[in-house]
Amino acid sequence: MDVGFLGLGVMGQPMALQLARSGTRLIVWNRTPAKCAPLREAGARVAATVDEVFEEAPVVVLMLGNGAAIDSALGRDTQAFGTRVAGRTIVHMGTTSPEYSRDLAADVRAAGGRYVEAPVSGSREPAESGQLVAMLAGEPKDVAAVRPFVEPMCKETFLCGQVPGALLMKLAVNLFLITTVTGLAESFHFAERQGLDTKLFLDVLDAGPMASGVSRMKTPKLLAGDFGVQAAALDVLMNNRLVAEAARSSGVASPLLDVCHALFADTVALGHGGLDMVAVLRAIEARTDGTGPAT
Repeated sequence: MDVGFLGLGVMGQPMALQLARSGTRLIVWNRTPAKCAPLREAGARVAATVDEVFEEAPVVVLMLGNGAAIDSALGRDTQAFGTRVAGRTIVHMGTTSPEYSRDLAADVRAAGGRYVEAPVSGSREPAESGQLVAMLAGEPKDVAAVRPFVEPMCKETFLCGQVPGALLMKLAVNLFLITTVTGLAESFHFAERQGLDTKLFLDVLDAGPMASGVSRMKTPKLLAGDFGVQAAALDVLMNNRLVAEAARSSGVASPLLDVCHALFADTVALGHGGLDMVAVLRAIEARTDGTGPAT
C-alpha cells in the first residue's frame, strides 16, 4: 500500500524518513520542495502537487503546523475536499485543538473518508531515531489499519479511544513537558546567578531522582548555551495556548501552565521564537535583570 505524507518540517522530515527506511512505499509533498530531497534519496516518491498524493495513496499522513495548513492541504471548504478524502484514511499526526480535530473528523467522515488522530510526544532527536511516542484515537478498525504505518516512527503507541482522546492526551503530556523544561531552565538560572559551578549543578541533578530523558536532553544545551532547535519556543507557545484553551473550556485550573505561558510569550517577544524551548531561560534572565517585555 502507498502511504502519503504531507509536511516535512522539523518533525515531519525525520518522521517521514523513518517511514521510508522501514520499507513503506511513500509518496511525499511539502510546500517547500527542497525539503523533499532527503526523502527522494531514501526512496520515496516526491509529488508535484497535493492532488498527486491523494490520487496515489489510500492512507495520507498529515504532519502540518496548524489547522490552517491542514485545511489548505485538504482543500477543506472547497470542492476539492471531497475528491481528496473520499475513500481514504486521513491520519492527523500534528497538534491542534481537540475541537478542531473533532470537527475535521466529522467533515472527513461526511465526505466518505476515514480519520485517525495520531499525535506524537517527542522532539526532533527522538524523531530522527524512531523513538517517538504516539497516541491514537478513532474507530477501532481504522486505528488498527493505521497502526503499522505509525509504529516505524515510534518506540511505543497507545490507544486513546475515540477522537479527540489522543489530542487531549497529547495536551496533558505537553503540560508536563512545558512546566518541566521551564523549571529546569529556572533552576539553571538560579544556580548560575548564585555563582555555582553550573556543570557541577547539572551533574548533581543528573545523579538524583529528578533526572529524566528530558533533563538529559536539555541540560547539555543549557550548559553550552546551545539553543539549536529540537522543539521551537514559538511552537511551545502555540502548544501552551492549546492546553490553556482546553483547560479554560472545561473549567480546569492550570496555574503552573499559566506562568509558563507568560514566560514563553516573553521568549517569543524577545526574538527567540525560532530557538529551542530552553531559550525560555532568556525570558527568566530578563525578569531578573529588569529588562524585556515583562517589565
